[in-house]
Amino acid sequence: MELAWRIPIDCELREDTTKWAPPAGVVERSKAGYQFCRLVTLGTRVAGTRSLLLSPGPWAVTFLRRDGRVAFPSRSPELWACLVGGGHVAPEVVSSQPNLRNAPPTPANDSTAAKVAVIGQGYVGLPIAMRAVEVGFDVVGYERDNERVKRLQDGRSYVEDVSDATITAAHKSGRYRPTTDLADCSGFDVAVITVPTPLREGVPDLSYIEDATRELAPLVRPGSTVVLESTTYPGTTEELLAPILAAGSGMVPGRDFRLGYSPERIDPGNHTWDLHNTPKVVSGIDAASLTSVQEFYAALVESVVPVSSPKVAELVKLLENTFRHVNIALVNELAMFASDLDVDVWEAIDAASTKPFGFMMFTPGPGVGGHCLPVDPSYLSWKVKRALGASFRFVELANDVNDHMPDYVARRITALLNCDRKAVNGSRILVLGLTYKRNSGDARESPGPVLCDRLAALGAEVRAVDPHLADGKFPSAIARAELSAEELRAADVVVVATDHDAFDWDLVVGQARRVFDTRHRVARRPNVEYL
Repeated sequence: MELAWRIPIDCELREDTTKWAPPAGVVERSKAGYQFCRLVTLGTRVAGTRSLLLSPGPWAVTFLRRDGRVAFPSRSPELWACLVGGGHVAPEVVSSQPNLRNAPPTPANDSTAAKVAVIGQGYVGLPIAMRAVEVGFDVVGYERDNERVKRLQDGRSYVEDVSDATITAAHKSGRYRPTTDLADCSGFDVAVITVPTPLREGVPDLSYIEDATRELAPLVRPGSTVVLESTTYPGTTEELLAPILAAGSGMVPGRDFRLGYSPERIDPGNHTWDLHNTPKVVSGIDAASLTSVQEFYAALVESVVPVSSPKVAELVKLLENTFRHVNIALVNELAMFASDLDVDVWEAIDAASTKPFGFMMFTPGPGVGGHCLPVDPSYLSWKVKRALGASFRFVELANDVNDHMPDYVARRITALLNCDRKAVNGSRILVLGLTYKRNSGDARESPGPVLCDRLAALGAEVRAVDPHLADGKFPSAIARAELSAEELRAADVVVVATDHDAFDWDLVVGQARRVFDTRHRVARRPNVEYL
């Protein structure tokens, strides 16, 4: 008999199924006459009055006909589910030969919850740790930075998408321990590596991944699972992590423990799409690893997207950001040519976006920034060059266009000052926004500070306003200012580099002599010029 579990479940039938999109190939497309019950993952513990017969597939989808009879919507041999019986049924294994050694860890009550080690408590690792605590895992958050750990121990967040209240709640649950001692991760069931992968002079720096993996390897035990989330080039999980883990643990990846890759999709400051509701791509080095990785993330997020190998998953992340990088470069270069042709590129983009097919809207700006766009495409370009000896020309061209946008903006500002018979040397320029995106406090790789440096090198007196940047993160070479009527009137040009909602835009256009808007945020006025 195939291994299966009988688990109590609260079905909560819903009439409206139109907004639910099942994973491809899981259920028949026709849902006529059915009511959606619930998605359940292997080992999930839920309370209710009905029970579910669940096989070891990664998904179980149950439907109930309106006439009360059971339906089997799945054609996949990997999963079968049905509602059975009535009344409360205690969890029980209904197979005579269960193989629980390879069953993926799942959250349970405080005394039996699986242990998760999150290596790195930054903008990726901390949200994962908090979500894992929320769903019932015991979590150790390992972080080398003593100051970060102290703040976490005090219930103070340094990641904008994680509130102090969330960290405090995690502590109160008794299931979260931030630490600088890797030994606290001993006995983990799942370890998630979320460390930085910067570029050093155009070359990927995987030293953080190597160090974290080497330190973690002696703690790997039979049946445990290791997942890499850090952005990297295809092949890293299998060609770098696997050998290091094997050497340090004395075990064979796949046979003795599970190994996989799941690219992070964190978008700082995005209050619509977060870790919980953004689909999660998952992979494993073999079928058992994929199942384990998939089951872990299914407990954290609403939907998982399994792919055939870590190389595919690693490429997914690079593809997503290379696509965006290249298209931003396209509209940036188009904006430059449109200005020379005296055509409003913003109006053209708005009109083109009304096409319901075959067009995706991208907008120009002063450059690209953040943890992804300036870095990820170069990882792919580097890998192509090293492995194939070929140039990834789209990426190289996009890098050239986007990297030089601050120079172009500086030239436009110089021309704008010339219209007032002023030189940039000695002019006072007020820059609004230094972070790389609206309403975010993330200034990594942001074009705003680069633009300030370019203008200062030309002799301008540059001041900047950014309410989202704490004093410790504000560039020391740039004079900080507050947005006021006096500050606006004192500037020869006000430059909109990042269009935070916190800025009083009516005050800006009402008080500034000249506004150069790189984001198309303010209304068109005689004193406003757009990128």
